[in-house]
Amino acid sequence: MIKKDIPVYSIDKLSLFKQKDIQISRFAPYLAVHKNLHLAHKHDFYHLILFLEGGGTHDIDFHKFPVQPYQIYFMIPGQVHSWSFEGHVDGYVVNFSPSFFHSFMARADFLGQYPFLNGIVEESVIDIPADIQPKVKHYFEVLLQESETDSTFGLDMVRAVLIQLFITISRLSDAEKNRQASLHNYTILKNFQKLIEVNYNTLRLPKEYAQKLFITPNYLNTICRQLMGIPSGEVIRNRIVMEAKRQLVNLDLTVAEIAYNLNFEDTSYFTKFFKKQAGVTPREFREEEIKRVKRANSRLGSIR
Repeated sequence: MIKKDIPVYSIDKLSLFKQKDIQISRFAPYLAVHKNLHLAHKHDFYHLILFLEGGGTHDIDFHKFPVQPYQIYFMIPGQVHSWSFEGHVDGYVVNFSPSFFHSFMARADFLGQYPFLNGIVEESVIDIPADIQPKVKHYFEVLLQESETDSTFGLDMVRAVLIQLFITISRLSDAEKNRQASLHNYTILKNFQKLIEVNYNTLRLPKEYAQKLFITPNYLNTICRQLMGIPSGEVIRNRIVMEAKRQLVNLDLTVAEIAYNLNFEDTSYFTKFFKKQAGVTPREFREEEIKRVKRANSRLGSIR
């Protein structure tokens, strides 16, 4: 059966221990309990997995990645996710609520400083170099041990270890190197992305965002090319297309309704825009997603 809407899961529904803000587990038993998570779904919490073994693919916001040992991926609330695993898959999974660090850190934007926790798919899937694989695995072992005890300050230890993990992973990313080279430009880029999240339905032109950032459109374009490798206009269009894809997998919405939701003048203009950016029409994208879900359901049925 194909679900008409994308389910949204919360920690208290997924956690075996009914913890409110944090869930830590080996991935194999987590996967055994939550087989339905292979279908497209969303979370209202942060979600990260370190793979230790297994194959197949996983999708984040319709970007497909091969499963590889010592690959780690991060997801923020609201992203669309699905799996198609092959063979035995194991590793570690950590889920935590947006409020988990609020009482621990004074900075409200603490998580947003890490490139892999900003919802940029290309920066959220990272292969761990061999020289630090033992260190990263140790972090997850400590997290698992602390989550299974009732010791004093146990949750604070979990937070402290997660911060060590975040810093270790952040030092691997090109975005971190770019940030060290040009903190000012990196800050502008992050503010640009935050503005897009709030305004992508109404503001479509780089000059409109540049005005809000108090810089010239050319400077904004230069920053995006330097730090992301694409022009500022494409950053905006990519976000619109991503939202369109998220709504297209909701079969309760017609293409015309989605065009209206995204503030397009008419369905024809929306279709042309989507095809130019995604390479297929909205209906073709939806039909392919339906086929993919049927294939996934068929594979799951054969396993059962």
